[in-house]
Amino acid sequence: MNEAQQKIEAALEKLTAPGGEFPVGEAVIRGQTYKVFTTAPKNLLEYYQISKLFHPNVDFLVYEGERWTQTEVYAEAALLAHALRDRYGIEKGDRVAIAMRNYPEWIFAFMAVTGLGAVAVPMNAWWTEEELDYGLRDSGARLVIADRERARRIAASAKKHNAPIIGVRCGDDMPEGVTECRTLMRSVVAAEFPPVEVGPEDDATIFYTSGSTGFPKGVVSTHRGILSTVMSWIALTRARQMAEGTLGQPPKFPPSTLMTVPLFHVTGSHSLFLMSLIGGRKIVLMYKWDPQAALRLIEAEKVTNFTGVPTMSWELLHQPNLDSFNLESLQDIGAGGAARPAAHVKMLKDRFPNASPGSGYGLTETNALGAINVGDAYLERPGSTGRPTPPLVEMKIVDEDGTTLPAGKVGEILIRTAANFRCYWNKPEETAEALSPDGWFRSGDLGYLDEEGFLFIVDRAKDIVIRGGDNISCLEVEAVLYHHPDVFEASVFGLPDERLGETLNAVVVPKPGTAPSPDALAEYVGRHLASFKIPSRIWLQPEQLPRTASGKIYKREIRAKKMQELKLG
Repeated sequence: MNEAQQKIEAALEKLTAPGGEFPVGEAVIRGQTYKVFTTAPKNLLEYYQISKLFHPNVDFLVYEGERWTQTEVYAEAALLAHALRDRYGIEKGDRVAIAMRNYPEWIFAFMAVTGLGAVAVPMNAWWTEEELDYGLRDSGARLVIADRERARRIAASAKKHNAPIIGVRCGDDMPEGVTECRTLMRSVVAAEFPPVEVGPEDDATIFYTSGSTGFPKGVVSTHRGILSTVMSWIALTRARQMAEGTLGQPPKFPPSTLMTVPLFHVTGSHSLFLMSLIGGRKIVLMYKWDPQAALRLIEAEKVTNFTGVPTMSWELLHQPNLDSFNLESLQDIGAGGAARPAAHVKMLKDRFPNASPGSGYGLTETNALGAINVGDAYLERPGSTGRPTPPLVEMKIVDEDGTTLPAGKVGEILIRTAANFRCYWNKPEETAEALSPDGWFRSGDLGYLDEEGFLFIVDRAKDIVIRGGDNISCLEVEAVLYHHPDVFEASVFGLPDERLGETLNAVVVPKPGTAPSPDALAEYVGRHLASFKIPSRIWLQPEQLPRTASGKIYKREIRAKKMQELKLG
């Protein structure tokens, strides 16, 4: 452990000691004892109120020329909360679906619902009518808050399930039967949220996971679970400032972040939105991801934090006119939701010397809390996603029998923390399979901890390709391909094979102006990895690889397309 890391841990120990700013004690949660922040807000509404007191009048939310302070955002959420209660009878524990792209109203709605003691159900804005119907039916949501496109898509389902729709930014094209949000809010006069008693273990959210097969699972989290994540990040940030000697110093650029990922994922809702409240960090919303638009916004809004899936920072790095933008405000370039190839880390630091690359590991089921790697530690170990996030996270690596493995041995990653989810909604068997009685969550990810406790992700268990009995990590092969000077993007995956069980395959997007051959790329992989890890097929394509709603490379779609082309399965 380097000296900087030692200083951070010493500062964190002071902060979390009895009498410190973030004291840690113990609490019994669902029959098990966990480490918790003893002075944390007891619910999200208290968190919103405290944040507003700290940062009432600075810009907090920016969207295409529209601006709100925290006080104004809070007021909008309070009005909507009253409207939900008075017009629709929404009470504590009721589920309310939020189906929209990253509009400011998503944030107003989330705050209104959770501040009222109801349960927010964010829905994937890319979902089809069938998927939205499933989410509405599964969650039992009593009400839907949706933008125009989603309102139209969910209308038939909402009518069938007797769930009224509140429309956001529908303009003059209001779908039939939809109540306009602004009109609804204008019928209310209120400065505060309706009074309601909400405890730490009351349900706050149901986020749906994008399962690889079948319908997604609804991940239920409590107020304490969400706040345990946010408080952990706040405490760690404060510890870094103490270690660096910057605590209390006015920043050159006020903190701000570019919202590049969907709010319906925990990276967007927790890392960017909720974390920004207490830190007084301005959020700049993007209508959709576009690297050129991102560069313009970073320059115009003096953005200090850029966090997205690794493909986003990679695209920024390779914009041909990058040098024409003034990006001196940029201080942090974070990654979440997918593994960042190790080769990218040094490239980012070389190109943005004033910015610190960082990476985190967490899941919907852990409310994004897991491990974190930033600063010199990340530069020293670019292949690691960091150490388990202090002070709450416990982490271990186990084999198939559940036996804890020593440092350096690959197994499944298990996480135990007060931030873990409560259950999968309406799925007791899946809950029992993923969450042990003593609180350990089986992540389904494969990795190992080194001698100093740094976590290395080997791959998602289901993404391991087993070729003739040999296990191959797709991530490992992708990392080698990304080192090739002519490779812009790469996705590695398995395809069924009668003789070997599976073969390894890759789709590669070359950098503009280059023309690598499949044979040359295969030979390059063979220079760095064992011969059985060389892809059997390498396809080249000029267009960008497909993305999921969160901006990740959509490997399942790539694999399905190739199976169809090859008439496999």
